[in-house]
Amino acid sequence: MKAHRPRPPHFPGDHSHAEWRDHTVPYVIVAALFVLAITLIVWVVDPAPPKTITMSAGPHDSSFLVAADQYKKILAHNGITLKVLESDGSVQNLQRLLDPKQHVDLALVQGGVADGLDTSSLMSLGSVFYIPVVVFYRGTGISELSELEGKRIAIGREGSGTRLLALKLLEANGIEPGGDTVLVPSDGLQAATQLVAGDVDAAILNGDSATRGLMLRLLRVPGISVMNFDEASAYTRLFPYLDEIDLPPGVLDLKHRIPPDTIHLISPTVELVARTGLHPAISDLLIEAAQEVHGMPGLLQHAGEFPSPIAHEYQISEDAQRYYKTGKSFLYRTLPFWLASIGDRTLVLLLPVAVLLFPAMRLIPALYRWRVRSRIYRYYGALIAIERGALADSTEEERKQLFAELDHIEASLSHLRMPLAYADAFYVLREHVGFVRVRLAAQGSPP
Repeated sequence: MKAHRPRPPHFPGDHSHAEWRDHTVPYVIVAALFVLAITLIVWVVDPAPPKTITMSAGPHDSSFLVAADQYKKILAHNGITLKVLESDGSVQNLQRLLDPKQHVDLALVQGGVADGLDTSSLMSLGSVFYIPVVVFYRGTGISELSELEGKRIAIGREGSGTRLLALKLLEANGIEPGGDTVLVPSDGLQAATQLVAGDVDAAILNGDSATRGLMLRLLRVPGISVMNFDEASAYTRLFPYLDEIDLPPGVLDLKHRIPPDTIHLISPTVELVARTGLHPAISDLLIEAAQEVHGMPGLLQHAGEFPSPIAHEYQISEDAQRYYKTGKSFLYRTLPFWLASIGDRTLVLLLPVAVLLFPAMRLIPALYRWRVRSRIYRYYGALIAIERGALADSTEEERKQLFAELDHIEASLSHLRMPLAYADAFYVLREHVGFVRVRLAAQGSPP
């Protein structure tokens, strides 16, 4: 029993559409691959800056929260939404940054709270302001923390950066929890009230708890003094995140010359810390906002001193280093942020586009050759099937059908449009059609 021959392939009488597809398909395929490659490059190498970022700030009415709200207003002018979260302070801010589940992009972090933690996933955009350590005590003549041993000291509330820093400084002076010294968990106005009332003998104030107004009120109380850190230089050597700053005479009150003499203080700096995945364009906007917010002169700083690229506990990001050296790029200086972002990403794409363009141009002729040759090969596939049918023991009716298929192939070839470069292949194909016809005729008389 003979196997059933498959139906012969269909050859159209009008080849204009096939010719149009031969010219169009290679370009469509290359264009699709090109767009896919560029999309992957944009997504992986240079994604668009996010429209919303999250920042962990500080307690209500704190300088951290005030600064974050100012950042929020400045970023809004460039179409970026800054979501500000209140927190207990630097310790919680750092915990949020280190926890990926918190989805916090950046935070204000006081120096000295990262000891023992792996901060390799974080980077600094620079130091933004001082938060000095100010020690008030009852009596006079104290210039070393070790002299407070055995007394009652207010060192800050539980979980605060003030308490963490105070414990480190006291420990360096031989004062540790559980000894003769009583460490009271209070800060700010509460600690000052306890000091005035005599409930504590000293209060270590830091940051928002050491405001100008509070320091003036305490210095006007008889029997209360501020400690002069004579060993300030030693502290900055032992604790790299500390800086030495001075309160010159009369800086708090010129009329009454408060303080009467220069007071040496030590101070950690607050750094703008972000995760390493922060977009470079957002990094530039944040540093620009920090310059606007913290660049003015103040009680503890000179004009232009902050933000500063000097890092203490976290590595300065490469984008921040570039910004501090050269400032904003030309596009971001001259164009709106959204338009500059598009232009910047376009420039980044020029090199990979050029690299991909040359292979793509070589791919189009190869695809075109494949399309043209595939049309010729379809005819050869049909001829092979007819020849095999001729070699088999076929009936007269089957040979008539094979001749009809040959006639159909020749009719199709008479309308086939073939590029001149492939004319030789076209005429060879027509010769092979005649060869198969002679082979088929040799098996019996044609109809």
